[in-house]
Amino acid sequence: MAENMKDVSDDTFESVVLESDTPVLIDFWATWCAPCKAIAPTLEELAKDYDGKVKIVKMNVDDNPSTPGKYGVRGIPTLILFKGGEIVDQLVGAIPKAQIKDLVEKGL
Repeated sequence: MAENMKDVSDDTFESVVLESDTPVLIDFWATWCAPCKAIAPTLEELAKDYDGKVKIVKMNVDDNPSTPGKYGVRGIPTLILFKGGEIVDQLVGAIPKAQIKDLVEKGL
């Protein structure tokens, strides 16, 4: 995992995501999910590109079932952008980098 990305859990979600001063893009993923692995390098690149402006974090849905359930995550990968503790937008599936970048830009 990129040094600019960190894992969050059900326990740390509120402090890392909802209470963040900067927008946060969270990637709901699982180790067995091929589309999740496909977009991982793109998320790592964007984490570097937007370092200090937007936090990009990952949550393993198998290890942390509470938060994905609360936010209606039914398919993975699901990317949800939070700003000020509120959902700005979300995308589901292995989408192209341009679409993920557009999502990130909504938080700025």
